[in-house]
Amino acid sequence: MTMTITPTQLIERFYHELWNKPDEAVAFEILHADFRFRGSLGPERRGPEGFLDYLRSVRDALPDFICIIQDIVSENRQAVARMEFVGTHDGVFYEMFPTHKKITWAGAAFFKTDGAQITELWVLGDIDAIKQQLGTGDPTNFG
Repeated sequence: MTMTITPTQLIERFYHELWNKPDEAVAFEILHADFRFRGSLGPERRGPEGFLDYLRSVRDALPDFICIIQDIVSENRQAVARMEFVGTHDGVFYEMFPTHKKITWAGAAFFKTDGAQITELWVLGDIDAIKQQLGTGDPTNFG
């Protein structure tokens, strides 16, 4: 008999172990083989390997990147996490050369699970906050 893992348990492992450590082996434990990931910008990524490519690109730009879970709301096999993201801009990020600034922004992550692994994830981050902190955002330009 397979033990059901709650969405909250999967989300906590996803952020604490996979992102914050980072322990890439965890991706193959908690992400479904057909995992679908979509970040605020960029193409959809598929499977654990597709996601790890994304994780590595973020960590190349923000080597000390961490994810802080503010809240998790879960129902059945779906959940939403309210997040804070923090990192030092030491590599190319959103086409911006390193500024070496510590940046922080908010986001929301929408998860679907199958009772054992994460099957889908869509993360919406406050891209305007990132651009403003890196000196590329114009808060008066909403177009």
